[in-house]
Amino acid sequence: MVKIIGVKPGSRAQRGGISPGDVLISINGHEIGDILDYRFFETERELKLVLEREAGEFTVELVKPRYAELGLEFESYLMDRERSCRNKCVFCFIDQLPKGMRETLYFKDDDDRLSFLFGNYITLTNIDDREIDRILEMHISPINISVHTMEPELRCKMMGNRFAGESLRHLYRLAEGGIKLNCQIVLCPGLNDGEALEFTLKELCGLGESLQSVACVPVGLTRYREGLYPLTAFDRDSANAALEIIERWGERCREAWGVRTVYASDELYILAGRELPPIEFYEDFPQIENGVGMLRDLEDSFLWAVEEAGDMELSVPRRVAIPTGECGYDFLNKMLDVVRDRCHNLSIDLIPIENRFFGGTVNVTGLLTGGDIVRGLSGRELGDQVLIANNMLRSGEDIFLDDMTLPELSERLGTPAVRVGSSGADLLAAILGREQPAAPAHNPYEYESWEK
Repeated sequence: MVKIIGVKPGSRAQRGGISPGDVLISINGHEIGDILDYRFFETERELKLVLEREAGEFTVELVKPRYAELGLEFESYLMDRERSCRNKCVFCFIDQLPKGMRETLYFKDDDDRLSFLFGNYITLTNIDDREIDRILEMHISPINISVHTMEPELRCKMMGNRFAGESLRHLYRLAEGGIKLNCQIVLCPGLNDGEALEFTLKELCGLGESLQSVACVPVGLTRYREGLYPLTAFDRDSANAALEIIERWGERCREAWGVRTVYASDELYILAGRELPPIEFYEDFPQIENGVGMLRDLEDSFLWAVEEAGDMELSVPRRVAIPTGECGYDFLNKMLDVVRDRCHNLSIDLIPIENRFFGGTVNVTGLLTGGDIVRGLSGRELGDQVLIANNMLRSGEDIFLDDMTLPELSERLGTPAVRVGSSGADLLAAILGREQPAAPAHNPYEYESWEK
């Protein structure tokens, strides 16, 4: 049972006499415990709701179009508490955070409902057979799984959980039940690469067409690893060895099913010193949120926007500075040359920023902090604006990971700092000083997670 905090005006629920403060007990005889129960059972055309208020239980019967919403609002998007992670993974990024950051960044979620609603990854160690039954009954698909390895003993070691190997049985049940699976492998040199990676990809590809995609990403190591498992970073040779395995299995999947399925992140290609594959390689970009094909997708949308823009000469000279992570600097700088060559009264300074806040091997743009940007840009001629990538800032808020705000950054640099949307069209518009395309409305329930 869950408490209702709001009823949308004019909704079917309001017309049925349901009020804020009422408690929803069941729909058509099914007890409602969380958002998945509610969303699944409200889809029926004829509904019998059992509710409770101070005067006691009462029933509301409604008839509506199938899949139409009732109009009830609840205290949280899950209608329940988030399930936290029970593992102690040797590569966990949260365990490598410095002290003093905002509290939400230290929460480790491991919740299948967040996987379905927001694309978060789960490990299957925080789930039981009854929950698997519910997923199969409701056909909740796709589910995003942090696999890391299919060797049970190695999985227990890597995840610091003696049940981590046993929990792989849930993966097979989901696949047999036709649930689409997106899988993630955080590669740690000397642990789950090499022969272990071969075995893992063989087992995953054996799941058949239920396997929708696999992303292989290199472990990120910060400078705050004192007392943690001794991990090493990928070098050029080890990154190339991992890519050879990943691409070979991707090609096997393409030959068997017509789709590549298995991919490496952009970062692994950069570590290997290799060119990123062409945009066609990534098909429909099933793992772009894991950094798989993100740079190619940005380049493609940027070049399309350039062609659509036509004549880009500006009436007055303009100069912009763009801070970026060291990882993708060379690729992005070459991409920007297209605009530099076509707009001669425009200066674009792409500036690689060293990540001193996290240190270690962390060098991606999305993990840059306001403090590091100030350090990297201070004393430079920044021109008219500083363009800040959308993924540096908290969703829906102009706040960096170190809690510096965008206005504070502007003040400290003495130059206006502007948030830039995620597409190439957004970037081109910001560079040219034009209005960026309208962004979709922010979802107030969007969940902040390091797994994304």
